[in-house]
Amino acid sequence: MIKIKYIFYIFIVNILFLTFNAQSDDASLAWEVSYKSTVIVLPTWPGYNRPGFGAPLGTAPAGTGFYISPDQKTKNTRFIMTAAHVIKNAKLVDIKDYNNITHQAEVVLVDLKRDIAVLKSNINGLAIKTSQGNINIGNQVCVIGNSFGLGLSLSCGIISAQNRKNLGFNQIENFIQTDAAVNPGASGAPLVNKNGELIGMVDAIYTKEADIDAGVNFAIDKELINQFITENYDLLIKN
Repeated sequence: MIKIKYIFYIFIVNILFLTFNAQSDDASLAWEVSYKSTVIVLPTWPGYNRPGFGAPLGTAPAGTGFYISPDQKTKNTRFIMTAAHVIKNAKLVDIKDYNNITHQAEVVLVDLKRDIAVLKSNINGLAIKTSQGNINIGNQVCVIGNSFGLGLSLSCGIISAQNRKNLGFNQIENFIQTDAAVNPGASGAPLVNKNGELIGMVDAIYTKEADIDAGVNFAIDKELINQFITENYDLLIKN
């Protein structure tokens, strides 16, 4: 009887070990595939001469963005997507890539209704791949963001809910809700699946206490992002 219990115990431990390793590998893959497409967005606000100072009250002094291709086929691109509220009042925008190289970017498009903006970098970057598959509640997801301005980092969780609308953040909303940790500075960060493919863009934290992670975070759904790109495709191609 003791031997049977021992074998059963070893079996359970091995299952947990394999499960943990699978989850770890999934998170590692998400990072490896998408971190080179992710950038730190550093706006310079009116009245200031360097980025990170003078941001409006309640707005993080820096944000996050990612290289994205308008046709979703081109591997290298100069277009960077971020949240509009990160850069909407900025007079200049700097970008810092994964190599810690900083360069300027120009604002090409700002859609305040959806809270989506597109920048154009001086340097080509690796376009993030957009997921073509379905997403479901419970799927593992990760955020690569510049939380608290500390630099790019990875946080992971699950999809808690889909199609969240009428929350009062934006005029046009279609959010993925996730419990992946999100904090100021991560606005505009890519929300990716376990394969590192884009499924959304981090946009809002739901909390009434303070602007810190509360486990209820929202990312603009990829369908709304695709809708934005389709509507502005000709303008993007001309740039």
